[in-house]
Amino acid sequence: MSDSSPDRPAAPVLDVWCELQCPDCRSALDDLRALRDRYGDRLEVRLRHFPLEKHKHAFAAAQAAEEAIEQGQGWPYVEAVLGRVEELDRKGEPFLVEVARELGLDAEEVDTALIDGRHILIVDADQAEGKAIGVTGTPTYVIGGERLDGGKSQEGLRERVEEIVDRLLAERTA
Repeated sequence: MSDSSPDRPAAPVLDVWCELQCPDCRSALDDLRALRDRYGDRLEVRLRHFPLEKHKHAFAAAQAAEEAIEQGQGWPYVEAVLGRVEELDRKGEPFLVEVARELGLDAEEVDTALIDGRHILIVDADQAEGKAIGVTGTPTYVIGGERLDGGKSQEGLRERVEEIVDRLLAERTA
């Protein structure tokens, strides 16, 4: 079967349960960038929200990220917020709007989304699904039916994800 066939299997999906106020998730950014660089469109990396109660701005950050996704800048927004978790800790929701403005997003629309809660159901659904499959902390990765907990340690995690992706890609072409 050729790559141009409409029957071509979908790319493997890496679900990343993440929390935008989580220092461990910030540490995982390099691994996520490396995976996206290595696999490009052969791997779909999906952001899944898992705001933790101990971080009071995490739920709002997840909603703001969903609005950034709507505006076509999901990953740049996520990376910008994660890169500055201390500012999010200090400034709260105004920081989320500030980051949107810095990235050239419609910051007023991000602010409005935080007020009207238009993305709450997406965040709630992600969190419920995460709990249902045993996610307890962030980051947690799910790929090929395997759950990998990055909240305890990032060590060796990217290599394990790469092994699984390589196997899944090989199975697609077999």
